[in-house]
Amino acid sequence: QVQLVESGGGVAQPGGSLRLSCAASGFAFSDYGMGWYRQAPGKERVMVALISSGGSTYYVDTVKGRFTISRDNAKNTLYLQMNSLKPEDTAMYQCAARRATAWDYWGQGTQVTVSS
Repeated sequence: QVQLVESGGGVAQPGGSLRLSCAASGFAFSDYGMGWYRQAPGKERVMVALISSGGSTYYVDTVKGRFTISRDNAKNTLYLQMNSLKPEDTAMYQCAARRATAWDYWGQGTQVTVSS
């Protein structure tokens, strides 16, 4: 059974940091590209960061220089280190996995709230 389970969300102050984790099981994690998406209330879900099976990364402009995506294939875990958080980073964050262009699997999400 495929599972993607996010954790690490919570409440942070502006300028603070959070580290999200996505624990994967039930598929060959190291063979999959992985991504983090987020959806704010009343808005569409948008891509935040991607990491290929080979480790190449991509970030949306709004998080460049603040967020870092990484993966530990030995632990079947994806990470998103979020620094210098802003109120506009408040959203539900989901991880996703894909072998090709379409996303095959999604997690349930973890809520991130940035507020003073």
